Amino acid sequence: MMFGPADEQHLHVMTFNIRMASGLTHPGDPDHWPDRAPLLDELLRSEQPTLLGIQEGTFPQLPVVQRALPRHRMIGYGREGGSAGEHAAIFYDAQRLTVTAWDQLWLSDAPRTVGSRTWGNTVTRILTWARLRDEPTGAEFVHVNTHFDHEVEDARVRSAGLLAELVTSEEMAELPIIVTGDFNSPTRSPAWRLLVERGPLVDLWDGARERVTPAWGSFTDYGQRTEGAERIDWMLGSPDVRAERIGIGAVPSGVRAASDHAPIHALIPLV
Repeated sequence: MMFGPADEQHLHVMTFNIRMASGLTHPGDPDHWPDRAPLLDELLRSEQPTLLGIQEGTFPQLPVVQRALPRHRMIGYGREGGSAGEHAAIFYDAQRLTVTAWDQLWLSDAPRTVGSRTWGNTVTRILTWARLRDEPTGAEFVHVNTHFDHEVEDARVRSAGLLAELVTSEEMAELPIIVTGDFNSPTRSPAWRLLVERGPLVDLWDGARERVTPAWGSFTDYGQRTEGAERIDWMLGSPDVRAERIGIGAVPSGVRAASDHAPIHALIPLV
């Protein structure tokens, strides 16, 4: 267990590409979803994050997350609309948090057109956001969860630009913002620089008060965890957000993993 359930003064935020369920695997394959589903269930039941942003979740996989987090509700549609395609969904603790607004955008020149892609990427990409109120403290904040393209750098840079516009919009002005996602590029990449070095956000890993794990790479491909490898899954925030503790949940070599990505966990103070 990394952090487990948070107390009323903190949010336990988790981002996790849970790896889509492929029909082309067989029992015993590292990628075989029926073998991975119990591992995801065990992880989520243990951690009980206040907020969870997933990537790559297909509709048949979502009940596994929901059963493991019975206090939580989900925000988000599939990237092809409705239940179709992968989800970049937000799961939030509904016994603690209240959603006051939410939306889903497509990472394209037509962000409100379902299934749109216009930046050279062949795969549709999305962003989901929610404005939330923490009932114990009254604090309000925004959670944005996204999944950038894996092939086209220009699409990632344009996606970063759309994200930067969103978090600086009047709708989100003056609110703390937490961003989770699989950005499919390492830190110090053009997309990261646009958002962090030249943009409105900070990298919570860099500014954390305590890092409870080494800097494992976040894409393990079911292989050995490697310190100093690329961290393509990020947790970002507005400058008023900081992580008290942060860690990367890569499993040791030879241990079965729930996904080919490692989850990122942060304990974020609300007051």
